[in-house]
Amino acid sequence: MGRLKGTRLGAFRAYFFGFFVCTAGFLFGYDTGIVGGILEFDSYRNDFRYTDKTTVNAVMVSLQNVGAFIAALAIFPVSDRLGRKKTVQIAMSVFCCGVILQVVPSHSLVCFYIGRVISGFGLGAGTAVVPTYNAEMAPKEIRGMLGSGVQWLFALGVMISYWIDYAVQRTLPGQSKQWQIPVGLQLVPATVLALGLFTQPESVRWLAKKDRFDEAWASLTWMRADDGPEVRAEFAEIRAGINEEIRASEGLTKRELLEPANRYRLLLGVFLFCGQQCTGMTALAYFGPQFFKLLVGNDSSRSLLITGLFGAEKFIMVGIYILFFSEKWGRKPTLWISAILMSICFIIVAVVNNTTPKPQSEVTSSGIATVAMIFLTNSIYQFSWGPVPWPYTTEIFPTRIREIGSSVSVSTQWLFNFLFSLVTPYMQASWGSYTFLFYAALDIIMAILVWFFVKETKGRSLEEMETIFHSKAAFDVETVRHEGVPVSSSVEGIDVQHKKSHDLSE
Repeated sequence: MGRLKGTRLGAFRAYFFGFFVCTAGFLFGYDTGIVGGILEFDSYRNDFRYTDKTTVNAVMVSLQNVGAFIAALAIFPVSDRLGRKKTVQIAMSVFCCGVILQVVPSHSLVCFYIGRVISGFGLGAGTAVVPTYNAEMAPKEIRGMLGSGVQWLFALGVMISYWIDYAVQRTLPGQSKQWQIPVGLQLVPATVLALGLFTQPESVRWLAKKDRFDEAWASLTWMRADDGPEVRAEFAEIRAGINEEIRASEGLTKRELLEPANRYRLLLGVFLFCGQQCTGMTALAYFGPQFFKLLVGNDSSRSLLITGLFGAEKFIMVGIYILFFSEKWGRKPTLWISAILMSICFIIVAVVNNTTPKPQSEVTSSGIATVAMIFLTNSIYQFSWGPVPWPYTTEIFPTRIREIGSSVSVSTQWLFNFLFSLVTPYMQASWGSYTFLFYAALDIIMAILVWFFVKETKGRSLEEMETIFHSKAAFDVETVRHEGVPVSSSVEGIDVQHKKSHDLSE
């Protein structure tokens, strides 16, 4: 794990907050996971009375991704105006409304689709704001770990959804509850996140950006559970960074995006989330049962069981990465090396599957070998492209444009999520296991682009990113940390205990 300075209470609060807000990632993963299983249920097909399975598969997933893309791209003005905490709470409320529309027994695909779009609005907004909120509150020593928590909770959501699908498939055959229970359970984590945030502080950097320095100082000292020299130095760095951004941009926020350093960062954010989808692993998460049928034969129960094991492996592997390697391995080598390894694994899967007899109802040695290779590919992904883009695309942007930078980056994830979820069922139907070769080629391209364009950010503060990307707002961070600046115009001389009791829930 990253070595964290400060008090034990501060460490607890940092870890708790970082992983708690990543509940939005859990929702993303859970929804991703339940889709493939529900589409295999006769009860769902009977209730909604459709025959074109391929089209419904594609539309059911892609509609929510469209809603999420729109919300992620448009949420930054709301986040800038209302703050990170209130925006996430609103997003979770919208998500719950969409889930209710999906779970009611309407027997109408149109109603279900509308619910998917509305829940997509909430999910897209939440996943766009949470990484920013997390990065702005995390100590730099563990920012990568906490930021990667989105992927860990995503993997937990996928795993739980797979096993819930498997359980209702075995215990509630033919009943409407078979698909309603997996869909309706999404209300629980969304409600917990929305209500739980009432106990957590607003973003320190958002408050500082709004010139609410007393509240920002109270938020920081509560989160760190300390008000000593280290915390004062951190606050001085935050204030100096924001002041330097204002000076360099002359207050013209929209023009800041056109600065070369910021254009570069924006393109990096777009590329990394595009690359996350181009690995092929999200397509496997959505349509795992359908993919595994290609490898082990036409047995829904068996493919759902393998998909459940696939989800468990996903959760375990990303957890190992986050806890033990996220603050030891550099972001850049992790990305390009893993892309090459995943490409090799996908090529092996395609070759083996197309040079051996296709499995029917029986399990073959080639089917076992290809499933094992996909599990290995999944492990590589969970150590790299799964978790890394989440912290990277929030830590590289300066405070003044972090909302829009994060929104554009995460919206790219949803855009390509939509694209691949829409075309994957048709690729499976027409290409079969040759689909893996397509993703192998994309992995090679991504490795090359990472090698040439991605910059290393591990262990650096958010304010130091200005120097890494040669921004006009770059300043001598170490000098500021050592010399310090006043914590705020009014905090000096005021009893710190009074500040700690400041109303953090505003």
